[in-house]
Order: sequence, then structure tokens, then C-alpha cells
Amino acid sequence: MPHEKFQGERTLMRIHIGESDKWHGQPLHQAIVEMLRKEGFSGATVLRGVAGYGGSSVYHTDKILRLSQDLPIIVEIVESQERIEAILPRLDEMVEGGLITLEKVRVILYRAAKK
Repeated sequence: MPHEKFQGERTLMRIHIGESDKWHGQPLHQAIVEMLRKEGFSGATVLRGVAGYGGSSVYHTDKILRLSQDLPIIVEIVESQERIEAILPRLDEMVEGGLITLEKVRVILYRAAKK
């Protein structure tokens, strides 16, 4: 699906969640990315942290051997303010615990890789 070329001021949304968070039985980060893709968002990136803690103050790290590590996950999206605001109610339903931040960014390059 081709996306519109855009430059200039956009909004960066970061969604901070845990890797064990789920939405209807699937990993939450995966459900978010699939929803954004279906909505035609320009792109999303999922980052997995090596350590962190959130509102519960429980420290999660990849250094401790355990079955469920629940490491930090950040989903980043750069899009227009209007499109992000339109999707916030759906994210509010999906994200039970976490943090969503918005900030203004300046896009200087956005293009698909040459094949």
C-alpha cells in the first residue's frame, strides 16, 4: 500500500507497554501495529527494551533468567496530529496499563526503500 509523501511538522506517538500485555489473546504490540496498518498509517516501529519499570515499580530486565520477562516495549508512530487523535480512543480501549506520549517532530525524509 503506497503512502502519501510527507515532510514538515508531524506528531510522534510513543506507546510504552510490556511484552506480556495482550489484546484478544495476541501480543498487544502486534495488535496495535496490525490496527495501524489496516487504518493506513504511514508506518510503525516496535522497540524491545533491555530493562525498565513502570507504574508498578517492578524492575524488568533481560539479565535475570525467568520464563516471563515482560520486558518494555515501545511502539513508535509518526503521523499527522489529526490521524493520531482519531486513533486515541481505540488505543485507550487496548492499552490497560502503560504510557502514551505525543510530541511534535519535523520530518525531513520519508520514502520507501528502493527494491
